[in-house]
Amino acid sequence: MQVGVSTASLFLRKSNEEALELFNRLGVKTAEVFLTTFSEYGQPFADFLAKKKGNVFINSVHILNTQFEPQLFAAHSLVKSDAYAWLEKVLTSANALGAPYYTFHGTARVKSASRSGENDNFPAMIKGFDELTNVCENRGVTLCLENVEWATYNRPGVFSKLSQQIPNLRGVLDIKQARISGYPYQEYLTEMGERLAYAHVSDLDENGKMCLPGYGAFDFDELIRRLQDVGFQGDLFIEAYNGDYKEETELKIACDYLNELIYKHRS
Repeated sequence: MQVGVSTASLFLRKSNEEALELFNRLGVKTAEVFLTTFSEYGQPFADFLAKKKGNVFINSVHILNTQFEPQLFAAHSLVKSDAYAWLEKVLTSANALGAPYYTFHGTARVKSASRSGENDNFPAMIKGFDELTNVCENRGVTLCLENVEWATYNRPGVFSKLSQQIPNLRGVLDIKQARISGYPYQEYLTEMGERLAYAHVSDLDENGKMCLPGYGAFDFDELIRRLQDVGFQGDLFIEAYNGDYKEETELKIACDYLNELIYKHRS
């Protein structure tokens, strides 16, 4: 278990290529690349990023999810076909960057009935995710479903129903999104268990504002203990908004803080 940073933490501060160069200079060991627009999907941009990452290991790619992920489940054949064409570009990006994982949100739960889950059609969802995971696996990339308050996995129970039927589906725990959803992160963590691939972490200050790990009051000791209890072998990625910290060097300070806690729990 080691700690890295998502380039999403530098959104509107630095481009992806600048973010990777910064991580390399700071000594950040691993990263998630948040691809933000269509021109960043595919071979040309991925090759460009690969030249910029230096010694940084790219664990996963993440996209601006509403651009095509919901359409991967579309009933309209042409809509779905176009979405899968963009998926292939993202998988090409993952391959070029050496990323074994794809952080996935899936559908967007826009309407209240969709948020509640009362209209969830799990047979159809399972069919869609089974197809998706197989396409990803054929490209050497593992699909990882993240708990997100407004997307497919918006509450505990969804991952269990999907993963029982889809053996190659993995999970991503997002502390921030668990907080927004109103469910304790521990419930998501217990549900994903040994199928948890990696996690997105953040902190909260005394005023309830999100901040970098080590700058707030979140109990990371408990989180690390619980991760160890489920046999977690993945990495933690700091994912913050660009207004949640002042200096970019604070990202490395937050990494060091978490790495020290992890080292303490190993001894």
